[in-house]
Amino acid sequence: MSLTMPAPHGAAAQHVVDARRFRDAMALLAAPVTVVTTVDTDGRRRGFTASSVTSVSAEPPLLLVGVTRGASCHQPLLAAGEFVVNVLGDHHGDLARRFAASGVDRFAGGEFEEWPACGLPYLPDAAVALRCTTAGVVAAGDHDLLLGTPAGIRGHGSSGALVWYQRAFHTPVQTSQDGTAAVQAA
Repeated sequence: MSLTMPAPHGAAAQHVVDARRFRDAMALLAAPVTVVTTVDTDGRRRGFTASSVTSVSAEPPLLLVGVTRGASCHQPLLAAGEFVVNVLGDHHGDLARRFAASGVDRFAGGEFEEWPACGLPYLPDAAVALRCTTAGVVAAGDHDLLLGTPAGIRGHGSSGALVWYQRAFHTPVQTSQDGTAAVQAA
């Protein structure tokens, strides 16, 4: 399934904010940090850091991953038809930076193992890893939104979360009884 988002028109087109202001506003939206992995058609492991990941539906289970069309992983990810979303813990800041970098061997750290039966790379100490099959792709602006149906889940969920907020990695601090909370830089 492939869909395309319509361009704004009429009054809506006249009220579109510029890209810089939009990015500045979105920097105030805390997001989970994940590493999305797959294997391309030549058997090479591929992956990238993604903060544009969210659940879409519980029945049936469905999640969404946003991937920039210009990313080196874009075409291999679409062609693979399956991928793993590794939700990172508070101790994965360096790994997230490596998978966000260009021109490096993102898998050089040796942290990843192969998911049994399918061989997709997954992070055994991720808060959770979700193995997905591609259910659809929606074109949206300069991104494609990959819809994934979880086919397997691994993880322990025992580490704190890693989030992207104000263009930096942070670790949320649990809220106290009086409702106060803080965010720590990672």
